[in-house]
Amino acid sequence: MSDPFDGARILIYSHDSFGLGHLRRCRAIAHALVEHHKGLSVLILSGSPIIGSFDFRARVDFVRIPGVIKLHNGEYTSLGLHIDLEQTLAMRESIIRHTAEIFAPDIFLVDKEPLGLKGEVHGTLQLLKRQGTRLVLGLRDVMDSPAQLRREWRRKQAMGALAELYDEIWVYGLEAINDPLAGLTVPAGVRDKMLYTGYLRRTLPHAKAVHPAVNLDEPYLLVTPGGGGDGAEMVDWVIRAYAADPELPWRALIVFGPFMAPALRHEFRSRIAQLPRLTALDFDTDMEQLMARATGIVAMGGYNTFCEILSFDKRALLIPRTRPRQEQYLRASRAQKLGLVRMLDPAAPRNAALMARALRALPAQPLPSEAGIPGLLDGLDTVSRLVAEHLGRRRPHAQTTPSGRLRTLA
Repeated sequence: MSDPFDGARILIYSHDSFGLGHLRRCRAIAHALVEHHKGLSVLILSGSPIIGSFDFRARVDFVRIPGVIKLHNGEYTSLGLHIDLEQTLAMRESIIRHTAEIFAPDIFLVDKEPLGLKGEVHGTLQLLKRQGTRLVLGLRDVMDSPAQLRREWRRKQAMGALAELYDEIWVYGLEAINDPLAGLTVPAGVRDKMLYTGYLRRTLPHAKAVHPAVNLDEPYLLVTPGGGGDGAEMVDWVIRAYAADPELPWRALIVFGPFMAPALRHEFRSRIAQLPRLTALDFDTDMEQLMARATGIVAMGGYNTFCEILSFDKRALLIPRTRPRQEQYLRASRAQKLGLVRMLDPAAPRNAALMARALRALPAQPLPSEAGIPGLLDGLDTVSRLVAEHLGRRRPHAQTTPSGRLRTLA
């Protein structure tokens, strides 16, 4: 008997101008979907410059679109090409549209940005809507402060896209923890499209060799600023705490992240070399294994790290950033109220003694599971169920047009 989803296709878009958050979230969803539905293929459109460093399961692949990066003034520029930004955006838009046209997905899942970077998926959304593709926007649990999100979405005309183009809005969290559109004027029709999935549970991938500098047999704290592009202050604070208090209960493994500036990594490594209870890695694509084996976590509080803390049931100390977005601070403060994590106020004086006291208190924290929040980690199961419900109603794929276009382009 053939698989009822044989030949089904999902296209996922992630603008990924910088960092790891969007890419890792989309990858986790794609892997869960192909595991649940054996006939399904998932293609990820991403601008991440390091997407090729990650392993992907069978029936998951990616198309790398030219990268861009946001500058401190909020403007964008091309990441790897010395060409005009408008040319880069035109190439990105063309690749996205033609990939969607050829791949002919049953579901188009857009991560976070309703119209894509600078509106680059608007035309693709209109095209796929005419063709009957199910259009879904995926939102993380916290977007930003209501005032900031209101200004941003008004400028991008995002609410109109939610009302006119999208069929569903999946929120990867729980309404009891946060409504990502709180404080915005949301039409009733848009509210009706919102479905809270729960957080996206992470699991251990197939075991790989661990970096020889890491000893997993002795208890350690994992210190992770995620991608590392904005985590220097947190790493510096932890290093100073270990220098001031050499009797801290656990050794620490600091993973800088792939986007931390080389000069900062060099400086931190020089300081860490003087502290025998600290070890450092530049980056490891198998962070789940390091997370699962850790005794506790020190992190900033991005979405993926938060999901891993919950999934592996780890005591965690979060030091969220507050610029350019309030997202991490809002998530961390609400999670602390629910007893899921402990947070250090990012506005507090960053003296070594304060951090050392917080690290000493970490072993006494309750585990996240002790908070007893129902449905907390149901996200991937819920997404897989929603996909199955739609694919069960889909029409059989017409193979001639996509394959014909592929022959033309080959």
